[in-house]
Amino acid sequence: MRIVIAECSVDYEGRLQAHLPLAKRLLMVKADGSVLVHSDGGSYKPLNWMAPPCTMAEVEPEDVEVADGVTSVWLVQHGKSDDRLRIRLHTVHHDSAHDLGVDPGLVKDGVEAQLQKLLAQHIETLGEGYTLMRREYMTAIGPVDIMCKDSGGATVAVELKRHGTIDGVEQLTRYLELLNRDPHLAPVSGVFAAQTIKPQARTLAEDRGIRCVVLDYDAMRGMDDPGARLF
Repeated sequence: MRIVIAECSVDYEGRLQAHLPLAKRLLMVKADGSVLVHSDGGSYKPLNWMAPPCTMAEVEPEDVEVADGVTSVWLVQHGKSDDRLRIRLHTVHHDSAHDLGVDPGLVKDGVEAQLQKLLAQHIETLGEGYTLMRREYMTAIGPVDIMCKDSGGATVAVELKRHGTIDGVEQLTRYLELLNRDPHLAPVSGVFAAQTIKPQARTLAEDRGIRCVVLDYDAMRGMDDPGARLF
């Protein structure tokens, strides 16, 4: 992983255009090729990024950029679309590279891991006609718990939690923003599934078009038949 702290500006071009004006930011180039642009406040998610497959080239700035104080330019091009980033570096405060080795990944607590396994085995819990694509679908910013298809063949990303909070909704939102950049997957909708979901989390999810599903862990394990309950 390469870590750079620099005064920089960023232009994104693709399905839309976006500009980040000159400011001090953290730039990360990960081993999988992804490039992320972070600020020191506002949100834990990057201001902009490019997910793999993509390529990055460091080129000399144009004359007009040199006149503006640009010392180096990073060109980041997505491998399957026209999405691209042009990152203009001015003053570089830090530049280092680190080999982090193989990460074992997130170890979920027993209930969350079992919920994921059970839901994958009984994916139609989410709706009739749903089919499983993959568990632990890897992205540049972490694994999506479950990727599946709905009855119409559209892609659905599922975030599983034991207790659903706003943080879980934010996490799923980040995944959806990233996944919907992939033309082979888009459009991707989201399902936030948990044993319990806080009202604030449900409100935020529904406002963002994310469906909420409350999971009955015991029923999914076959230990409890909801139809046999007296109340």
